[in-house]
Amino acid sequence: MANTPHGGVLKDLVARDEHISEQLKVEAATLRDLTLTERQLCDLELILNGGFSPLEGFMNECDYNSVVDTLRLSDGTLFPMPITLDVSSDDIKRLGLSPAGRIVLRDPRDDEALAILTVEDIYTYDRVKEAIQVFGADDPAHPSVAYLRNRVKEYYVGGKVQAIQTPSHFDYVTFRYTPAELRAHFRKLSWRRVVAFQTRNPMHRAHRELTIRAARQQQANVLIHPVVGLTKPGDVDHYTRVRVYQAIMAKYPNGMAHLALLPLAMRMAGPREAVWHAIIRKNFGATHFIVGRDHAGPGKNSQGRDFYGPYDAQELVERFKDELQIEMVPFQQMTYVPATDEYMPVDEIPAGMQTLNISGTELRKRLKTGAAIPDWFSYEAVVEKLRESYPPRNKQGFVVLLTGLYNSGKDAIANALRVALNEQGGRSVSLLLGESIGDDSGGELGLTPEERHGNLQRIAFVASELARAGAAVIAAPTSPEERSRTFVKDKIASSSGAGGNFFLIHVATPLAHCEATDRRGLYARARNGTISGLVGVDVEYEVPKQADLVVDVSVQSIPAIVHSIILLLETSSLI
Repeated sequence: MANTPHGGVLKDLVARDEHISEQLKVEAATLRDLTLTERQLCDLELILNGGFSPLEGFMNECDYNSVVDTLRLSDGTLFPMPITLDVSSDDIKRLGLSPAGRIVLRDPRDDEALAILTVEDIYTYDRVKEAIQVFGADDPAHPSVAYLRNRVKEYYVGGKVQAIQTPSHFDYVTFRYTPAELRAHFRKLSWRRVVAFQTRNPMHRAHRELTIRAARQQQANVLIHPVVGLTKPGDVDHYTRVRVYQAIMAKYPNGMAHLALLPLAMRMAGPREAVWHAIIRKNFGATHFIVGRDHAGPGKNSQGRDFYGPYDAQELVERFKDELQIEMVPFQQMTYVPATDEYMPVDEIPAGMQTLNISGTELRKRLKTGAAIPDWFSYEAVVEKLRESYPPRNKQGFVVLLTGLYNSGKDAIANALRVALNEQGGRSVSLLLGESIGDDSGGELGLTPEERHGNLQRIAFVASELARAGAAVIAAPTSPEERSRTFVKDKIASSSGAGGNFFLIHVATPLAHCEATDRRGLYARARNGTISGLVGVDVEYEVPKQADLVVDVSVQSIPAIVHSIILLLETSSLI
C-alpha cells in the first residue's frame, strides 16, 4: 500500500475546497490580487495538491524561523525548506496587506485566479542568515543564494490558502499526477513497494541500471519522478528531458517502472533538499527514495570547491529516517566496466579494473560539436532526442547585452554589430534598442527602479524566445542595476535553448565624454534640474562586476569595438 502522507493526512486543498470553489471565484473578483513569480507558482501548486503536506499555505514568521533554525515547523514536524511568499513594500501598499486581509493569487501565465490567501502576518527576514542556514553559505555562486539576493523581495507574507483551482498545463498532461492521483494509480496496479527516483537531468544507461538495481534490491517497482519546474540555470529544458524520459522508459522491463512529472522549484540545497525531496515523494505515495552522490548539489562554490560533501545528503536523510518513514536507498556513483559490459557502483569495482565514464561537461561538448556518444554511455533513441535540442554551436542563438550610460555609444555599437552579423549570415539578427520593447527613442527619463527592472524582464523574455529560435539578439538598454543584468543572464541561461549563450558588454565610456558629446542636451538639462531621472546624474549606474568585455568609445573606434565583439563570438564557436 502507498506510504502514509507526511504529518498523517494528505493536505489536498483542491479536494477540500471543491464544494466552495465557485464561491471563492466570485469572491476573487472582488479582491485585490498578486501575480505570482515562477517559483511561487510551483510552490503554490504543490501546496494545493498536497505535495508539500502538511503545509496548507505559505509559512508565517514562527514557522519560517523554526524551519531555518531547526529544520522543523513550529509544531515540531520535520520540514527542512522554508516555503515563503515574498512581496515588496510597493506590493504591501498596493494590496493594502494586513493581518486577516484576503488577496487572490494569480497565475503569471494566464492571469487565472488559483487561490485566496488569508494573511496571518507580514515580516522581514535576514537574507544572510537564510543563505547560511539553508544553503550552507552566503555565496552568490550558489544559484539559490543568487536568487535570494537578486530576485526575492524584502518582505514575506504568511498565511493559509483556499484552493480555487490548480495551474493549467498543456504539455505532457498524461504524465502529470497529483499525489492523490498517483496514489490511486499505485493502488490500481497493486504496487505496494515503490522506489522513487529524483532527477533534473537527462537519463542515460547508468541511471537505468541504478534504478533497476535499486528496485530489485527492494523487490519494488520504480517511480521515475523528474522535476519539471525550476531547476539550475543552464540545465536542459524540461521539454527535451521529458522526450528523453519517454525514450528510456521503453528500456525498462515491462511493468517495472512508471513516469510522472513533478512541478517543483528546486533550491539545490543539498542535504536539506534531500530530506525535502523524501517528504515530497512520501506524499506522492513512494515507500523508498534513492539518494545518490551529491544529491541536489549546485556544483562549485566561489573558491572552486563543492558546496556539499558527496554523501552529506545521505547522512542527513539517515539521521531523520525514523521521522521520515520513507526508506532511503543510498547509491554511490555508477560507472561502466568494459570487461563485463555493465554498470556498477564505484565501491563494488575491484581495484585495478578499467572503468569508463563521460562527465556532464564532456557530454554537452559532444552534443554541441556533433562528436560520437558511445552506446555504452547512452541509448541511440536518447541521443537522438538530445541532438534535436542541441544543434551545432554555429546554429545556436545568442544574446549580446550592451549596457552603459546614455550617449555612451552603446546604440551605435549595437547598430554596427547588427550590420556585421548580417554580413556573416547564417542566422537572423534582432536588435532591441531603448529601455523597453518597441522603444528606440532613448526613453531614459522618469523611470522608477521597478519600472526599469520590469522593462528589463520583458526584454529578457523576448530575447530568450528569439535566441531559442536560433537568432542573434542585440539588446542595448541602459540597464543601470546589477540585479536587472543578472536577471537577464539567468533568463537567457534557463530559457533560450541550447547553450544559453549570453554576453555582457560594458560600454564604459566616461560620463564626462558622454556629457561633452551630448547633442540632445539631456545631461545639461538634468544638471540644471529641468529634467530628472537620468542615469549618471541623479540615478546611480552600478558598474558591472563580471562583464565579458569592457569597451570605451572615447579611446576606441566603433569598428574596433565591433571587431572585438565578433572575436568574442568566434572564440565561442558561435560564428
